[in-house]
Amino acid sequence: MKKILFCLLIGFSLVSQSCINDNEDPVAVAPVEGSITDPNVGGATQPNQVWIDLSDVDINGKPKQTFTRRTDWDLAFYTGSEFKVVLNSSIMMAAAKVPNVTTLDQVTDASVSTLKNQVQVANFNPANEIYIDDVKGNFPTGYTAIEGIKSNDSENAIYLVNMGKDIYNGAVAVGSVATGGDSRGWKKVQIVRAGDGYKVKSADLDGNNYYEVTVTKNAAYNYNFVSLQNKKQIFIQPEKNKWDLCFTVFTNTITGAGSYIYADFVNNNNVGGVGAYEVVVTSGSGLDAYNNFKLANVDQSKFIYNDHRVIGANWRNPVGTNGLEVYGDRFYVIKDSDGYYFKLKFTRLTSLDGVRGFPQFEYKPL
Repeated sequence: MKKILFCLLIGFSLVSQSCINDNEDPVAVAPVEGSITDPNVGGATQPNQVWIDLSDVDINGKPKQTFTRRTDWDLAFYTGSEFKVVLNSSIMMAAAKVPNVTTLDQVTDASVSTLKNQVQVANFNPANEIYIDDVKGNFPTGYTAIEGIKSNDSENAIYLVNMGKDIYNGAVAVGSVATGGDSRGWKKVQIVRAGDGYKVKSADLDGNNYYEVTVTKNAAYNYNFVSLQNKKQIFIQPEKNKWDLCFTVFTNTITGAGSYIYADFVNNNNVGGVGAYEVVVTSGSGLDAYNNFKLANVDQSKFIYNDHRVIGANWRNPVGTNGLEVYGDRFYVIKDSDGYYFKLKFTRLTSLDGVRGFPQFEYKPL
């Protein structure tokens, strides 16, 4: 009996191996069918950041969405080997070193009055790019307005932090968008290392609302998040391998004009290993090209992993001759951190009534 079982096992092994080329890795098959999806961005003031996992679906077959208000957090602390701190670009935050000071007490509203005029977003000044983080989002190695945190406490500067804008609270005309409301004010901040984590000290410029917290790195996530305004740590993103795309307002740059704020933006989780590229159809039907696109058409050389703006705002035209529109000549190829491949195209920019902040996309596994 044992000999029979042994022979059957050998035979099964040979059959299985014959189906896979020796020079190829097996392709992961996503455990989903794909669907049409409506990210919960929240309307014309776009209050939510929406984190989407294409390979994890709910009982209705829709990809899992996790959403938080854009103003829920201020600083993100990288959990990898580097010590990097990221500003919340969805609310137009910015930061600059305060020169010639060593303690928070030395920083007052009067002492930074000139600097406050410079540390701005979307003021059409090319020089303001130094006050925001690398817009490519490659933060483990890329530029951050708050420099990498040094092991020697005295080498870590004190920063003037522009806390950005609140979510707009008011009526918005149909077809328009409001990316920010009232100013959230200013903070003075110093960050040092605390073992394998971070220690944060912050206060208003007049010294009120002092807040001190130690942040321990949680390697299951790309970042740990802190709200300076609400004086607490908070979970924002899902675990690093449990989201692929983020719908958000985003601070990008315009050549010659510096930083600028964009609505309807889509980032991919490049820090978590998600790659993407855009396919632009130069002739024929964009819909036919999307429908006919198969796994065999995937070009590995085109995947971008060091810039999370592959989709960005490239998928929509907010000033089209026919009004607000989704570009029909392009779609996107996504490779997630588990090796699953997807194709994705956008089907709507607004609600059926023309209200911004109600996007829709269709996606399918390859």
